[in-house]
Amino acid sequence: MTTLTQSDTLLDASVFAGRIFIDGEWVAGGAGEIPSIEPATGATLAMVGMADGADVARAAAGAARAQKEWAALPHPARAAVLRRAGALWEQYADEISGWNIREVGAIPALAGFALHVSAAECYEASALPSAPLGSILSSEEPRLSLAQQIPVGVVGVISPFNVPLILGIRAVAPALALGNAVLLKPDPRTVITGGVAMVRIFEEAGLPAGVLQLVPGGAEVGESMVADPRVRVIAFTGSTRAGRAVGEIAGRHLKRAHLELGGNSAYIVREDADVDKAVNLATWGSFLHQGQICMTVGRHIVHESLFEEYVHKLAAKADSMHVGDPAAGQVHLGPLIDEVQRDRVHNLVQDAVAGGAQLRAGGTYDQLFYRPTVLANTPKDAAAYAEEVFGPVASVVPYSTDEEAIALATDTEYGLSLGIVTADALRGLELAKRIPTGIVHINDQTVNDEANSPFGGVGSSGTGSRHGGAQANIDAFTETRWITVRREPGAYPL
Repeated sequence: MTTLTQSDTLLDASVFAGRIFIDGEWVAGGAGEIPSIEPATGATLAMVGMADGADVARAAAGAARAQKEWAALPHPARAAVLRRAGALWEQYADEISGWNIREVGAIPALAGFALHVSAAECYEASALPSAPLGSILSSEEPRLSLAQQIPVGVVGVISPFNVPLILGIRAVAPALALGNAVLLKPDPRTVITGGVAMVRIFEEAGLPAGVLQLVPGGAEVGESMVADPRVRVIAFTGSTRAGRAVGEIAGRHLKRAHLELGGNSAYIVREDADVDKAVNLATWGSFLHQGQICMTVGRHIVHESLFEEYVHKLAAKADSMHVGDPAAGQVHLGPLIDEVQRDRVHNLVQDAVAGGAQLRAGGTYDQLFYRPTVLANTPKDAAAYAEEVFGPVASVVPYSTDEEAIALATDTEYGLSLGIVTADALRGLELAKRIPTGIVHINDQTVNDEANSPFGGVGSSGTGSRHGGAQANIDAFTETRWITVRREPGAYPL
């Protein structure tokens, strides 16, 4: 373990460069190393190690060994590690935010929010070791009957590139707090922010060696993790396409997979809404982090009486926004993660326009910097409207009645988040009851997250599992055991 003093940096590249983290040591990965690229400039920030299938097997074996001692610790000892981790996120917030801005392309406000949530997740998780982990059951026999929640053992966490801190720590922290060991596989594009930072925080917090293992890599590493018999639960956040593959492999190996997947969130603006307030919310909901958020507002469903004013003001807002390097100055949007994502976004916009959508703002880019884009009257069969874009693209369509708004909002395979803006909040709740999503925000946009709140979707946005909140986390990362106790051995007639 590398112990820091108050004046030291947490993320010293000379310690982690080109290495993965197994059994408390920074070691060479079986798949070599790759550069961590700053999307805004193309510069190499550091070299990061890549694992292979053999590394996953070694990490899983080490985690299984370490987990037993970790789970056996008195609950105050585990809670103390989580509390120290929360304090360390706060102590090293500026340093980690700097990596988040440069490696992920996050603007400083989002990077700061990610650090806030990371600390909050650890503080929330620190209450789990002492939470009630069972119940007394009624029994028709003369015995004590109990249901007990016990650690699953080893949890595999697979996190994406877009918000790697939040989407990793929300599984890592509660899984650890409940007595499990964790294998963490961050996206290869954001290994430092989504992997190294987390490992270093818990290493400094006093987590025993082997309880948290870092195995960055691509699909081969993910498949090895899901298939390894020692990894009993998978917590995956990513695209619906990748989630289906993870779920299929997990099913073959008879293990739970908690899948938090893509979204194409609807945002309904009723006829009684304040347009300026609705546009303010929509700007955040569609363009924050370049639209690279699963909860991003994808479909703006606006009453016909407000439609033209809404589109005009949203387009004007988009045109006024600054796009550029978030590490170099104040900007509203940073870069998309890479050329593949940029080209996909641009192709979706071009195809929508070719199909009849009106381009009211944006639709252009410089390198990886894509302008916030507003499409009006996007055809319902255009991919820019019907699919998750994962870019700064707002598709706006009109409706005439609440029934039509409900039909438009429900006409999707996704069901993650929903926003409704209205002067009649109770009417908004009535509409929401008829639109199946895991998250609803009345008089707010769709991008929200709090450590103590259950997060997840329905349909192609997830499998019904939730992250966040004590009960959801206990359900996700423990097994239920039935226990009975008799005063004397029972007697049976055979």
